[in-house]
Formats: sequence, structure tokens, C-alpha cells
Amino acid sequence: MSGEAADTALTDAEIVEGAVTDDAFLGGRLRLLQPAVGHRAGHDALLLAASVPDDARRAVDLGAGVGAAGLALAIRLAEVAVTLVEIDPATAALAARNVARQRPALAMRLDVAIADVATLGRPSGPALPAPRAADMVLMNPPFNDPARHRVSPRAGRALAHAVPDVDVATWITTAERLLEPGGRLALIHRPEAIEALLAALKGRFGAVTIRPVHPRADAPAIRLLVGAVKGRRTPPALLPPLVLADAAGRPSMAAGRILREGLSVRQALNPAQADA
Repeated sequence: MSGEAADTALTDAEIVEGAVTDDAFLGGRLRLLQPAVGHRAGHDALLLAASVPDDARRAVDLGAGVGAAGLALAIRLAEVAVTLVEIDPATAALAARNVARQRPALAMRLDVAIADVATLGRPSGPALPAPRAADMVLMNPPFNDPARHRVSPRAGRALAHAVPDVDVATWITTAERLLEPGGRLALIHRPEAIEALLAALKGRFGAVTIRPVHPRADAPAIRLLVGAVKGRRTPPALLPPLVLADAAGRPSMAAGRILREGLSVRQALNPAQADA
């Protein structure tokens, strides 16, 4: 456990009483304890984990919540070590509990830290996670710009969902501090934030890739999967889209491979590589 310790003293009675649910992801290979009310893990976390390149070895999951993205990544990549960073102590406690539920060989590659992303980005920020020690940072920043969306009255849910788009620069600054030279960033965000994202990445990251995620082939994108490399100056590239469902609402083959089988986005969109 790095940073402030997360209290894992949660009782099974919390599940029985409905305060916490025990939910299956990745076709049952990942089970997560998470709050019954408030911010809950979903497809975004799995899509983010699936966007991380296969050769990541030392990853930091910023805004990890109960650990969905970081755990999904550790399940897919057998050698990656992941630090889950979460600001809310109660949520971090659930993340620590979820880590403890994993088989020992997997749990030993996972760590939980209670920390504020803004503090981590400062030159005088906490020693752990260590600056310039990660080769991969993944993050699912709060999505809902209060200027465009009604903010939840629930404090925890608002903290997880509502931050002005321009504040994504704080998260990207922190990613830059944590990454070694040439380290990579993966994030998921809404298309409306593209201008703020590109502005925040400029001068810090290059080789930016943007993959739109569409609910159906004929519908506008609802998410962007963004990748970038620290210190690079290569121009950005727009990647082929990921479509989640067909016109009848049935999951696409690619979505099934990601959300049920735990494959990477690259493998899901190129089945020949996944089956090789």
C-alpha cells in the first residue's frame, strides 16, 4: 500500500444490507465490490484498460475508483504492475478490498494509494507514486463540465463526474510528472472535451492518437480513447472507430471481445491478431 493507507475493514454485511454490490465484469473473470449508490464502474473503465498497449509494465491508474480499469489491465497483461490512485478514502478502501480478492500472483502486482491528482502533479508532490517511474498512465477523468451538465447532488458522484473540461490539464500535468521519458498516456473522455484535451497535451505529449467510440455505426461518437507519448512531437492521428452495437442493439463482435473476453482494442478490431 503506497501513500495513505486504505482501510479494508469492510464487512460482508454491507453487501447483504445493500450498501455495496458485488458485480461481475469481463465475463465473470473480474468481480468488484462497489457502492450501490453513487459513482459505479462500467464500460468506460474496461474500454480504457483495453486501450493500453500490450507492452506496459509499470502503470498508474489515476482516479481509479474501485479499481476496475487497473484490475482489468492487470488481468490482461500478466507482467504489468499497477498502482491504483484514488482521492476518496472509502472508495480506495473498496479498491483495496477488490485487490485482496484476487489470486495472490495477481494481487502482488497491484497497489492502492490515496492521493489527490492535483497534488501528485506538483514538483513538491508526494513521493509515491514516484515521479518518472511509470511507463504507462491511464486515467478516466471526471467527464461532466458543470457548464454543460447538471451536477449530481451526491457529493461522491459529483466528485467523480463533474469537473470543467479545462481542468483535464491538471490530470495531464500529473501524468507527465509520473511518466518516464517516452512513457505513454491512455485516457477516455467525451468528444466535447477534444479542444481542451489537445490544448492540455500540447507541449507535453505528442504522437496523439484519437479513437472515437460510437454506440452504433450511424450514431455520433460518445467517447474518445486517446493515447499520447511523453516528449514526442509527432502529429496526431485519427484511428478507426470502435462501434459498440449494431442497429438492433446487439453488441458488436469487437465490443464482446473487449467487454466479455478482456482483449485489447487492437486485438478486438483485428481478430486475426487475437487468434494468432
